[in-house]
Amino acid sequence: MSYPSTPWWRYPGFALGLFGTEKSFRKNPLIGDPRLNALGLHRERVKLAARMANYRRGLLAGAVSAEERAAFDRDGFVIRHDALPDEVFKRVRDFLKTRPLPAREMRQGQAMTRMIPIGPTALSRLPDLARFSHDASINGLIRYVGGIGGDPVHFIQTVIAEPALHDADPQTALHADTFHSTSKAWLFLDDVGPDDGPFVFVPGSHRLTEKRIEWEHRQSLIVSNDRSAYNVEGSFRITPDELAQLGDFTPRKVTVPANTLVVADTYAFHSRAASPRHTVRVELHAYHRSNPFALLPFSALSLVPGLHDRRLDIHLALTDRAAKRAGREPTWRDVGECTAYAPAHV
Repeated sequence: MSYPSTPWWRYPGFALGLFGTEKSFRKNPLIGDPRLNALGLHRERVKLAARMANYRRGLLAGAVSAEERAAFDRDGFVIRHDALPDEVFKRVRDFLKTRPLPAREMRQGQAMTRMIPIGPTALSRLPDLARFSHDASINGLIRYVGGIGGDPVHFIQTVIAEPALHDADPQTALHADTFHSTSKAWLFLDDVGPDDGPFVFVPGSHRLTEKRIEWEHRQSLIVSNDRSAYNVEGSFRITPDELAQLGDFTPRKVTVPANTLVVADTYAFHSRAASPRHTVRVELHAYHRSNPFALLPFSALSLVPGLHDRRLDIHLALTDRAAKRAGREPTWRDVGECTAYAPAHV
């Protein structure tokens, strides 16, 4: 891979990116350099990030019960039933079925994903949402699973599967989100059955075995010429045959009743199950990704007053501005106010 148009003065920034969350083999020419990866650059980043995550989990373990720590160590995800008090859960679900909130939408083939930030607007209209986004036990579990400190980003997520459309949903392919531990959480507002497009997870695939390390290394050598945009951007896809070569792994559909919280390390292989029929899945969602090489589970941003609930709104405003300058539509399109259960707009 060559980068003839990359000015030399940008390379110090690319070098700093090696010590953070940057994962793109296309945008960072050092991460994507086949010669550096042949010497083990990607492999060593993966190994160091895993060691640091395990170290930070030791510091974060006091916020999580022994049972949930054991479940994570075994599977790479944790299931917590009856996550919210029953009366709170019912108020949240009833509100989201009937009351509109500012929303964004993104389409990926057959799937439309809606994002409603749990920020000042949503919290002012439904303070009960804070029982998810401000809950110390839930956020402590999200931090532990991801092995990182700081504050997760919270929003209401709707996934509408429309199998009548022919374009495939790329999220139905087994993949890892990035090269290091990160966490995502789903608090499901309705029962999720096997045909409802459930979360699919490969239990145990969060552990960095020697076979996984070598697989990561091989991917880093060939990804520069890969036609998959997701692989080139550092979210590696894996085939069933490749998964079988890594160990005795069996993907599992995570089917759960309403008011269940699932928190998973998305360095493990996971996907969204393909839905055989039109489905609408709504959840309170959070994701948490930070510098995988940080020594301590702490973020200075957590000290900034009022930032916790505004981070997603700020991020969306910045991406809107960048898209406008580039003369293109933003990835997350503003669709005005709608309910979480409304039909797709995009």
